[in-house]
Amino acid sequence: MITCCNLLCGCIAVWLATRGAFAQAFLFVLAGALFDFFDGFAARRLGVSGPLGIQMDSLADDITFGLAPSMMLFCYLRPMIGHWSLIALLMAAFSALRLGKFNIDERQHTSFIGLPTPANALFWGGITSMPAIDNEWLPWVLLAVSLINCYLLVSEMPMIAFKFKNFKWSDNAYRYIFLSGCVVILIFCGVRACQYEQPALFLFSGTGCVIWYVLYNIVLRFAADKK
Repeated sequence: MITCCNLLCGCIAVWLATRGAFAQAFLFVLAGALFDFFDGFAARRLGVSGPLGIQMDSLADDITFGLAPSMMLFCYLRPMIGHWSLIALLMAAFSALRLGKFNIDERQHTSFIGLPTPANALFWGGITSMPAIDNEWLPWVLLAVSLINCYLLVSEMPMIAFKFKNFKWSDNAYRYIFLSGCVVILIFCGVRACQYEQPALFLFSGTGCVIWYVLYNIVLRFAADKK
């Protein structure tokens, strides 16, 4: 039931995207992420986890974190560049591929290989929540970034996960450092949103946190290679 709530949030987000209500669509993506967290938690607590739940979780995630952000970007760009915006829908296909690989990849129990689909959804949710900018080259930059994200979704780049076995600093220092950076981004975007009286600016913190997440993982990998 909780997993289906995640899927329904994704469906509503897609509908809102087609109506140009991108900030509201992003809020439903965030609600889907909340259900996505609690379905696994509830299954473990109730002792009812199983293969059906795993498959349902991936199917719901592809709607909420694959199709929804792809439709949000497509609808956001379409008034500016017309049918070229269809390229944004490639992210839905690559998200499905990423989720399929996740289900059969034994290496991803404690960390991720490639960009997680919720992170990709947060990135585009923050961008599309911003008012459209009258700039000729910006839509093409966003399309190029969408292709980069398609690559990151299925790449072999190790990325940290937030599956805490305990809360000791010694075992989770790199997680706490990342989360501290996210808090700074949230505060900065919140202050800006208040200054300019633009609540949507706070939603842009999702994009900022994902950029920080990717850069932080690149630094971690570089440091590991140096060792």
